Amino acid sequence: MTVRTDVVVIGGGYAGVLAANRLTQRDDVTVTLINPRPRFVERIRLHQLVGGTDDAVVEYRDVLADAVRLVVGTVTLVDTADRTVRLSDGTSLGYDYLIYAVGSGQADRRVPGAAEHTYPIATLEDAQRLDRALSATPATAQVTVVGGGPLGIETAAELAEAGRRVTLVCGGPLGPYLHPRGRRSVARDLARLGVTVLDGAGSRVTSVTGRSVILQDGRELGGDVIVWAAGFTVPDLAARSGLSTDAMGRLLTDETLTSVDDVRVVAAGDAAAPSDVPYRMSCQAAVQLGPVAADTVLSRIAGEQPAPLAVANAAQCISVGRRAGIYQFGHRDDTATRFHIGGRAGAWVKELVCSGILKMVAREARRPGSLTFTSFATDKSRRRRVEAADAGDARATEHAA
Repeated sequence: MTVRTDVVVIGGGYAGVLAANRLTQRDDVTVTLINPRPRFVERIRLHQLVGGTDDAVVEYRDVLADAVRLVVGTVTLVDTADRTVRLSDGTSLGYDYLIYAVGSGQADRRVPGAAEHTYPIATLEDAQRLDRALSATPATAQVTVVGGGPLGIETAAELAEAGRRVTLVCGGPLGPYLHPRGRRSVARDLARLGVTVLDGAGSRVTSVTGRSVILQDGRELGGDVIVWAAGFTVPDLAARSGLSTDAMGRLLTDETLTSVDDVRVVAAGDAAAPSDVPYRMSCQAAVQLGPVAADTVLSRIAGEQPAPLAVANAAQCISVGRRAGIYQFGHRDDTATRFHIGGRAGAWVKELVCSGILKMVAREARRPGSLTFTSFATDKSRRRRVEAADAGDARATEHAA
């Protein structure tokens, strides 16, 4: 008699869907994916939703393997003792292994007034709410976007290209990851679209009122619609469930993405903190960590030792409207090089990446286990950083004692 293994995946984003699809390699594994929404969200296109150039969603039937059971719901608690997850509708699901891929969500809006007076754009619901707010304001209204990272840049550019008057308040450098050469390229493209960029010292927002933001240097900027694109937070599900997390709430794991508390719990994506040295929150990391999480579970089912992480972030791509963009090359330790592809070519590469990721997810649904990454995409220095972090923790413990 065949013994079946039940695996529950919490979160239907890039990491969760890739993990769920990959798990279907084994016929004796039952895979259930739990997600709050009935459709897959192309999160890397949310800025296009507010710009009116894409709806940022696709049907799960197009990206999820037929063998995966989709449950639309919200997990409120993981009970590791009973190996069950509890849903908001009062039901529970049991598991033999759990993949924690809850991702990240609404931006951190602890700045006074931000929660009351700004529109985040980190989730589908956020973007739809912002889209409705923009539709209700005149085309001549002033839009202020807070956050100089990829999401802020892309949102500001998309709205400016749609004819909006936009000011981008960076709170520091424009595109912090970018090499100075790449940063100048993005600045030129934003200027061509008419976006006013406020960056550098003094541009951090310290408070928000009804229709204005106050900067660290004392300046006050008006904004009929204020968009908050300054960072992300992760759900507190792991902490509420009694699992160990880092300071941001990401699930603490070892280098096989296994929870430090429970060998039956494996993490992937933005909500994972392997060795307390997490990867940059990004789609690039998610599409690599999802398959690793699945492989860890599959190895344990087979009675084998899971392989440690061997992935890397080695680039960042940002669209600047539909006709410009940048592909910033990076070292394998996730720091930018001096090389980039900008302008129209950068926009073409960015769109190629976005459409390619969706095709990659769909391909893994049809041929589970087919997704591989080259050895070039391995961060050779990660082990040293993990060891340095471990040594730092040991010194801190010794000092406290």
